[in-house]
Amino acid sequence: MADELELLRRANPVPGDDARFGEGPLGHEAESRLHHLMAGTGTGAGAGTGTGGERRPGRGCIRLAWALAATVVVAVTATALLLAGPSTTPAVAAPRPLVVRADSTPVPLDALVERAERDAADGSGGLRKGTHVQSWSVGMSEDKPPVTLPVERVVRWNADDSHTELVVATDPRHPGRRVLTDADDGRPRLVDDGHVISEQTFPPSWSDAPPQSPPPHDATRLRAYLREAQHLDAPPTTSELLDATAVLLDTWTLGARENAALARLLADAKGLRSVGQVTDRLGRLGQAYVYDGAGYRRMLIMDPATGAVLGLEATAAVDEPEYGVEAGDVMDYSAWIR
Repeated sequence: MADELELLRRANPVPGDDARFGEGPLGHEAESRLHHLMAGTGTGAGAGTGTGGERRPGRGCIRLAWALAATVVVAVTATALLLAGPSTTPAVAAPRPLVVRADSTPVPLDALVERAERDAADGSGGLRKGTHVQSWSVGMSEDKPPVTLPVERVVRWNADDSHTELVVATDPRHPGRRVLTDADDGRPRLVDDGHVISEQTFPPSWSDAPPQSPPPHDATRLRAYLREAQHLDAPPTTSELLDATAVLLDTWTLGARENAALARLLADAKGLRSVGQVTDRLGRLGQAYVYDGAGYRRMLIMDPATGAVLGLEATAAVDEPEYGVEAGDVMDYSAWIR
């Protein structure tokens, strides 16, 4: 890591006395973009209620959320490319959306709940704090091509409540190929030629508040847990439940009983429809369930044998020409690895 830090120091892309660090009024272009974004965050076209009276965000809210997320993606991308060196090909191609197999039969979520409950009755798979996830988000700009970076993140907690986090760029020559593996001692190892974005060790910490506290393994208590984790004033809508699922799986690797409880919550949610089988970005066969929101579509992928959540993918449902986004474009995805 010392060599990469020295490269950054020599590059000195923005000196400390650069005018861009100074405070002052926004330039004309920046002010124009700010007004454009803020004008779309109200309850304009696309806002309303979904099936069963569910609240749905307006297109402007979704667009603003993607734009804010893109700022982080671009910053991480720049760091990763500097660390990787000039000979590395950047991962700039957006992934194609997952395709449902035409010859597959949709499996109702209730059937997956039964399988998850049978798996839980066998006592297989225990709850473990920490996660291993591959994720990707599009970077959007009004005047530049999208810049994207798929990454893998491994978080492992120790007995003293300290934890480590390792984030690497996936190999851009082989999109979707895993670049991390867990060795027998539980420590993540680099494989192939994944480039380290960050590697950190955190001191002991403990919290009894969700999502840091252990999730319950019955559906009623898990619903309340996820509501608290998302700081919601009401029971989660389907969209909020999917968001909460991502937060949960980014913190915990669920055991069989927690998988069954989460599957029951998802089966009870309104608007999730079974569409058939897909092969996810890690080559795993899963059952896909789709939720249509305002201006976006989300696909939930679940293990057909255990009912465990394998992944989530969001695609645009409408064109966003100011960002170069077309309906059907993948906006982000997460694939959780056990």
